[in-house]
Amino acid sequence: MEKRISGHTGLMALFGTPVGHSGSPAMYNFSFQHDGLDYAYMAFDVTEEEMPKVFESIRLLNMRGGNFTMPCKNIAAQLVDKLSPAAEIIGACNVFVNDDGVITGHITDGVGFVKNLELNGAPVKDKKVVVLGAGGAATAIQVQLALDGAKEVNIFNIKDKFFERAEGTKAKLAEKCPECVVTVDDLDDKAKLEEAIKACDILVNATIMGMKPHQDVTLVDKSLFRKDLVVADTVYSPEKTKMILEAEEAGCKAIGGVGMLQQQGAVNYGLFVGKEMPLAEYQEFQKAQAK
Repeated sequence: MEKRISGHTGLMALFGTPVGHSGSPAMYNFSFQHDGLDYAYMAFDVTEEEMPKVFESIRLLNMRGGNFTMPCKNIAAQLVDKLSPAAEIIGACNVFVNDDGVITGHITDGVGFVKNLELNGAPVKDKKVVVLGAGGAATAIQVQLALDGAKEVNIFNIKDKFFERAEGTKAKLAEKCPECVVTVDDLDDKAKLEEAIKACDILVNATIMGMKPHQDVTLVDKSLFRKDLVVADTVYSPEKTKMILEAEEAGCKAIGGVGMLQQQGAVNYGLFVGKEMPLAEYQEFQKAQAK
């Protein structure tokens, strides 16, 4: 056990499934230790059905904050006491902060994703973007793209329970960001998907395809990749998904999900502790660990 863990140490955590691959515990625990903060961050594998019990635990243990990942972001938004404006629009939250028993849900997936694109030389303003997926993270990204001035956001999802959500997102953005054209189409319509990818500037995978145990899956035929296309993934484990590797081979600017996690983490850290996350120091630590 680390010497910094004491009888006063506050608990923060990630909830969802799967969580075994998550880089969040390492990132936040490094940051807490670096800043001399008496917190510890863990990951708990829970289902949507178990979320009411999760909130009982958050209140019982007086947890300061934490995160929600798939598939728990939407149910979490129904269980918090308050939602940030963006989380209210999206109907999902990936972050919670507990202020004296009042739990507020925030959504930072989209902010972290767009910041990571910009840091990699791919600003979204006036761009045409294809987003694969309509889950919690995908919806946050779609909303943030529109808020940050994307010209078009073309959403593709299979005809499941999230397809209706995508249509709802389209309606909300038509009201909030009328200058951004939003479309929703069936991911199984290969002809329409191909047409959209050929016309777009940025292609985003915001599904679990590429993540273990789907690491051998990609939703896009590599023949559609071209050198002037930016290809971005939200999956960060593995660090380079099959889609990202094929995009690199085709000469695209390929952006994996690790940077999104880190930028999102920096935003979350500020919400948790009111300090700037020591991101550069953590990146150096990661490099040293990899050697």
